[in-house]
Amino acid sequence: MSKRRVAYFYDGDTGSYTYGLGHPMKPHRMRVTHDLVSAYGMLDKMHVLRPKRATPEVMTAFHTDEYIHFLNRVTPETAEELTYHGTRFLMGEDNPAFEGIFEFCSISAGGSISAAQRISSGAADIAINWAGGLHHAKKREASGFCYINDIVLGILELLRTYPRVLYIDIDCHHGDGVEEAFYTTDRVMTCSFHKFGEYFPGTGTQEDRGRGKGRNYTVNIPLKDGITDEAFKRVFEPIINKIMEIYRPGAVVLQCGADSLAGDKLGCFNLTMNGHAHCVQYLRAFNVPLILLGGGGYTVKNVARTWTYETACALGVQDDIDPNLPWNEYFEWFGPRYRLEVPENNMDDLNVRDGSLDKVRATALQQLSQLPCAPSVGMHEVPRESLGRHLGLDIAEEGADEDGGADDLDRRLAQHSRFVYKLQEPGGGSDESDDERYDSDGSSYRRRKRMSILSNRVVNVDPDVGRGPPRGRRFFKSAVRWDETYGRVRLGKEPVLGSLNGSRLGGMMDVTGRSTPGGDVTMEDWEDGTSV
Repeated sequence: MSKRRVAYFYDGDTGSYTYGLGHPMKPHRMRVTHDLVSAYGMLDKMHVLRPKRATPEVMTAFHTDEYIHFLNRVTPETAEELTYHGTRFLMGEDNPAFEGIFEFCSISAGGSISAAQRISSGAADIAINWAGGLHHAKKREASGFCYINDIVLGILELLRTYPRVLYIDIDCHHGDGVEEAFYTTDRVMTCSFHKFGEYFPGTGTQEDRGRGKGRNYTVNIPLKDGITDEAFKRVFEPIINKIMEIYRPGAVVLQCGADSLAGDKLGCFNLTMNGHAHCVQYLRAFNVPLILLGGGGYTVKNVARTWTYETACALGVQDDIDPNLPWNEYFEWFGPRYRLEVPENNMDDLNVRDGSLDKVRATALQQLSQLPCAPSVGMHEVPRESLGRHLGLDIAEEGADEDGGADDLDRRLAQHSRFVYKLQEPGGGSDESDDERYDSDGSSYRRRKRMSILSNRVVNVDPDVGRGPPRGRRFFKSAVRWDETYGRVRLGKEPVLGSLNGSRLGGMMDVTGRSTPGGDVTMEDWEDGTSV
C-alpha cells in the first residue's frame, strides 16, 4: 500500500478535563489512545504536532459572539445564572459546565483547524485529530456533549482552498450540527450513516436533502439496531463511490465516532473494529486529502483500540502491527484478552430482517442520480494575515491602542444595529414572532425539538422561560386615581368621601401612603409597590 504523509495532532492537556463524575463522555480516552499509538511505535512514522489553540475570534467564524463569550466566562458556580436557569446555551443534563470548559473547546477546535490548514497547505495527505469530531454543537448552544463544532470550523478553513468538501459521518448519532451549518450550500456535501428512530438527536431522515442551492447535497442513511460489518459495507461503499464519482470533492472529512462499535454504552450498532476501520481504508484508496476526526464513543478501551487501528490504517501499516497489545501505561484496562480487537456480539440485525437496508440504499442512490454535475465556484487567494502582521508590525492584542479600541467599538455598534433593524423589519414579527428569533449577527434561528443523548427523550426547553412575558416598561406604579366627582386625587381603595367625617378625612390627608381599614400604614403597604 502506498505511503501517505500523515500529520497527527495531539495536545497532552486534553485528557486532563472531565465532564463530571458519572458522565459517559470521557476526554481521558484521547490520552489512552495516544499512549497506545505511541506503544505501537507509530509516532515515528507521522508528523506529530501540538495544535494551536483556537481563539474566541476564530470560533466566531461559526458560533455567535454571545455563545463564545458565555463559554469563556461560565464556571460550575455561575452556570445557573449565566444560562438563565438552564434555558440558554447549556440545556438539560447532557452538557455540564465543567471546570476548564473553554480551554477544552479551544484544544478540540484548534486541532481540527490546524489539520485543515495542514491539508490546505499541501504539507500532509492525511491529518488526524482524535480530540475533534464534536458534530452536535449548534451555532448558539451546546448539544449532545458537544460545545464547539470543530468540524464546521475545520471545513470553513478547507473552503478557503477547495471549492468542494465532502463530510462523512459514521457516528451512531446523526451529525445534525454539521448538516444544519451547510444545509443551504452546494460547496459542502454531508453524508451521515446513523441510527434513526426514537434516538438522539431525532433528525436525519432521507427526506432531509438540503434547501436552495444545497438541495440534494445532504445525504442521510438512517439505519436500525444491530447493523453488522457486512451490511454496513453493502450500504457504505456504493453510496460513497457514487458521491466521489459525481461530486468530486477536493478534500474529505471523516468523523470516526466510535459509538457505532459493538458493545458501546450509548450505541446500538454491531460493528467490529475492522468493520469500522474499513471506512478509513476505503476512503484512503481514493487518494484524496483526508481528515480523520474523533467523535462519540463511550466504552473507553474500545475507542482507544479502534482509533489506534485507524491511525495504522492511515499510515498503511495495519497489516504489520501485532494484534497482541504491547505494554503501555493503561495495559490493565484492556483485559482480559489484551488484544487489538473489538468483536461483534449476538445482536439481531434489524436492517436485514425487514429488508429496509436495500430500500435506504436505493433511495440514496436515486437522490444522488439527480445531481447534474460537480458544482463549481470562483476561487481566489484570501490572505491569512494582514500586511502589518506579515511584516511583523502588528500590535499585540493585549496592547491594543485607541484606534484598535475604536475599531472594536465600530464593529460592536454595527453588529448591534443589524440586530435592532432586523427585528424592526416590516412584517418580520407578525406570524412567526413566537418561533423565530435573531442573534446579534442578525441571523435568525428557530426553535427546534431537543432530545437528550442520555435518555433519548425530548426535552422541552423554552428559551423564554423565567423571563416573563414581553411587555412595555411601567415607569410609574401607583394606586392613586383622579376622582372626577370631587376633583382631586384619591387612593384606589379609599372610601367615598361622603362616608367620612371631617376628622377621619383630615387624618387620612396627613398620611402619605395607602389607607388601610385601621387607618394605619403598615410596612407591607410600602413593599407591595402600590404607594404614592
